[in-house]
Amino acid sequence: MTIKDTPEEWEVRATETPFKGNKTSVRTDDVVMPDGSVVRRDYQVHPGSVAVLALDDGGRVLVLRQYRHPVRQKLWEIPAGLLDIPGENPLHAAQRELYEEAHVKAESWRVLTDVYTTPGGCDEAVRIFLARDLSEAEGERFDVEDEEADMELARVPLDDLVRGVLAGELHNNCLVVGVLSLVAARQGDGLDALRPAEAPWPARPFEA
Repeated sequence: MTIKDTPEEWEVRATETPFKGNKTSVRTDDVVMPDGSVVRRDYQVHPGSVAVLALDDGGRVLVLRQYRHPVRQKLWEIPAGLLDIPGENPLHAAQRELYEEAHVKAESWRVLTDVYTTPGGCDEAVRIFLARDLSEAEGERFDVEDEEADMELARVPLDDLVRGVLAGELHNNCLVVGVLSLVAARQGDGLDALRPAEAPWPARPFEA
């Protein structure tokens, strides 16, 4: 038995978009179930995101602390952002986010993992990159605003983040998945065996 997610699309009898926001919207589909019944499903339509687990030569991970209003908490996170342009190359988006949020560039990039954040209620797909060989970016710092204006930046040992995740003290999805995936990759075939930075991503197809 092969454990692998596979594409499948059940019949949709009707669809509508009761809400359209600045970046996301809500869609309502009437979906035909296997027994022939029709069930209404509401979900958020999302452009997709990228996240960057940036690992320095000292084994520390670059993390950001940012206020997240829906959960009323300041969360420690890894740099991340939306795919603002349809079909945008996710590597280019990740490089942009690392520069804008941390003013850092990386020479080595790999795909760490791909995830759907909340597939029961949102179609957001996230590609998490591993970035290494870090250095300070050149040029002016990006002007931040809103929640990002209050953002804190730190470099934290990987082992400390693992402990925080398992203790229930760190909750950001991309940080949790990225940190544990990095540990698993190290214990498995090694970081150089990870997929190349421009590996295909069926959830959000792009032009290389």
